[in-house]
Order: sequence, then C-alpha cells, then structure tokens
Amino acid sequence: MVVHGGWAEAVEAARAVRAWCEEHGVRCADIDVWAEGRRRSAQEEVDAAGDPDLIVTLGGDGTFLRGARLAAEHDALVLGVDLGRVGFLTEVSAATVRSALDAVREGRFGIDSRMLLTLRASCRLRVPASMEALMQYGRGPLLPSPQVIPDCQVDDEWGIPLKVVALNDVVLEKLSRDRQVSVGVYVSGRLLASYSADALLVATPTGSTAYSFAAGGPVVSPRADALVFTPVAPHMAFNRSVVTAPDEPVGLRVLEGSGQAAVSIDGQVRGVLNPGDWIGVYAAPHRLRAVRLGPMDFYGRLRERMRLTDAPAAVADETPAPLWSVTTPPPGDLAHLTLLTVPGEQPATG
Repeated sequence: MVVHGGWAEAVEAARAVRAWCEEHGVRCADIDVWAEGRRRSAQEEVDAAGDPDLIVTLGGDGTFLRGARLAAEHDALVLGVDLGRVGFLTEVSAATVRSALDAVREGRFGIDSRMLLTLRASCRLRVPASMEALMQYGRGPLLPSPQVIPDCQVDDEWGIPLKVVALNDVVLEKLSRDRQVSVGVYVSGRLLASYSADALLVATPTGSTAYSFAAGGPVVSPRADALVFTPVAPHMAFNRSVVTAPDEPVGLRVLEGSGQAAVSIDGQVRGVLNPGDWIGVYAAPHRLRAVRLGPMDFYGRLRERMRLTDAPAAVADETPAPLWSVTTPPPGDLAHLTLLTVPGEQPATG
C-alpha cells in the first residue's frame, strides 16, 4: 500500500485494506518513502515491500503517481482508491475498497494500459546540494538522482539512458523568476522551433489534464497514444501545443544564452541542466497496468471535475443536454466504435 498519511480518510481506508488481507491470507506491506533520513529509489521501495503483485494507493492523484512509479518499476498492477478532490487517475472510492479487492482476487477486472515516458540526457541528472537544501524545506529529502540503465548504448548523439518513468509529464523549467529558459525543441530529430518560456513540457495523454491542461494544452483521451508538447508562457507568437505520434521523440536543448533549467518528472525535480545540455523524451517500451473494474468514463469524469454542465451555455435555454444519449450497443456497421452504454436506462429527455 501507498498511503497518504496526512489524511485521516486514507489512514482509515488502509486499516480496511489490512483487515481484508488478513481475512484472505494475503501478505500486505506499507511502502514507506523515507528510509533512515533519505529518500529511497523506486526499486528500493519495491524490494522493501517484498516483490508486490498489486500496489494499492490511498490518497489523491499525487499518491497514485507515486504508486504508479513503483508499479512501473516492477510491472505490478496498481489500484487507485480515490480520496482527493480533482482525481482523474484513481479508480474506486474508499467505501468500495473491500469489494474492489474481492474483484481483483477473483479475476473480475480489466487492465487499463497507460503510456509512460522515459528519457535520455546528454549528462547525468543531479540536483545541486544548495538547491536541494532549499527545496527540502518542509518536505523532506528529494528523490535520489536517476540511475543509468545498464547494457544500453551510450554515445554523444543518443546520450545517457536514465532509469526514470513518467505517467504525467517531463518538464524543463526556469530556475530564476526574472529570466526565462531558452530551449531548442526537436521532434524526430529535426528542429521545430526555439522558445523562451517559463517552462516546456512533454505530457502523455494521461498527463494532458494536469500541468499541460493548466498551460492551455489539449485534453487527450487516455486511450490514445501520443506525446503532447506544450510551452508555458512563451515569448513568441506560436504558443500552441504540438501532438506527436508515440514513436516521434521530443528533444529539449538548453540554448547557450539561457540560464539553468530544472528537469521535473511527474512534479518531482530530478536534475538541473546547464546551457548546452539536452534531454530526449520518448515513449517508454513498457506501460503502466492499472486495475479497471468497469467502463472508463473519462469524459464523464472530465465533465464532473471541470463542472462543465454548470457553464452558463449549458442551461441558457433551460433544457440541458441529457447525460446519456446511448443505451444499446452500436449496430453492426458501427461495431468497431467504443461507446459507453447504460443497459436498461432510457435516454434522458431533459
């Protein structure tokens, strides 16, 4: 289990999980982020938990991201219990966690396969000691520096393969408040543009509703495979996101006239780049396997989280759109389409 210890609801839900495990003879362990005053790597956390088959996260999306990092490290399943406010990633409520565990134990579940990002870099990623001391204030130690993947080709053109995964995004951002970062952006090895911006990020479809969305990027279905490049507050006329194919890597090179830039992976600062350094972000060869207990209503969740039906236009003529317009499977000529249906429910009429 990965538990948000600061939330009483998460602590209580964790007790329910432990009780269920004891009743069914299932070994259960808490994955603790701290160890002897330092932050452990994902592999160390998984090893300490005893080679888990399922990782259950109890918290919000931030807690789920941490559990996803561990699950991806070991190819374990991950089940998110929703205790947050704007969750797009978690699957079940705390009230239904026992029935969810029953379903997993009995094999009554599907697998939601999500794209992950990884990266190569021109140099090892490290956070300077002075910066780490500042960032630790009130938060505890940072994650350790990313390890180099062994038995992979390393050269000047392709760089150093780093053992990192991102479910949401990889971000290159300025360190100085009064100075933007200047970055050359490359897609599939060809220069796209040079930007001066507060940050530049590469997101997965899962991460399209996180930082990229806040910066004006598109909402992308998590069932899609794509990379979303989004500049944050760029000083140029072209400020649009660019959506690339999953086999088209995005390169970010800090230009010579720029200041230093921080590299963040799913919101965690993992290193600092100097002018001339670069990172290449690409789809990881493996994917996250999340437990799915029912149809994924991503757009319904988007509607609720963003309060889209509360918009003035939604009720301007006092006849809001019905929430469900399809109750039966698609006809034969549309059988290749994926539609959410509600068996036995009549279409809403207003």
